[in-house]
Amino acid sequence: MKITWMGHSGFRIEIGDQVLLIDPWITGNPVFPADQRAAAIAGATHILITHGHGDHSPDAVALSQELGAPIVGIYDLMTYWAESAGVEVVGFNKGGTVQLGNVAVTMVNAAHSSSIGTDHGPLYAGAEAGYMISGEDRVIYVSGDTDVMADMNIFNDLHQPEIGILACGGHFTMDMERAAYAARSFFDFKTVIPCHYKTFPLLAQSAQPLIDALPGTDVRTPEIMETITL
Repeated sequence: MKITWMGHSGFRIEIGDQVLLIDPWITGNPVFPADQRAAAIAGATHILITHGHGDHSPDAVALSQELGAPIVGIYDLMTYWAESAGVEVVGFNKGGTVQLGNVAVTMVNAAHSSSIGTDHGPLYAGAEAGYMISGEDRVIYVSGDTDVMADMNIFNDLHQPEIGILACGGHFTMDMERAAYAARSFFDFKTVIPCHYKTFPLLAQSAQPLIDALPGTDVRTPEIMETITL
């Protein structure tokens, strides 16, 4: 399994027979290296979107058209893109599981909001979500943008994720301390990877508080486009 951070909340996950792009924000991302675009998207089989905000979804349709990779996400937003842009989608909802090759993806709850920008203001984009990605006999929890939720206890009981990719930059999501609380209180992660930080001055610039609060957990803080092999 290979996990590559694309900056902000974007990840490239090579798992089983799939290459999944999670919230791939490339266009206009101030921290994404433009010369790494081809490497980031090469061979992608599916594009997973957690919610509609402009730092998560704006490249989804164009990448789907370019790569021939279906977009996977909440039914409402997927239906909108299928009808408005003619792209192939896999729309489902919280509690549902879809099979992508030999990888299973379950949509789980998140506590945030979801919209896409239009010339007439924000457009409802279905609900925000996270994912449990199961393959190679392991499970990855992608939190999406969220606060701490008691639901996380249920997530762990049902899925037992070993790897947590947690949004923890603060202001719009959990901060480092709240993400550490979630990891300690609800999960038994072996590996935690922080995201949604360092992109803008408004967000946390260091994951050190998360590292300090999880002394028994392997907290990885890769550089952008650095690949972690697990």
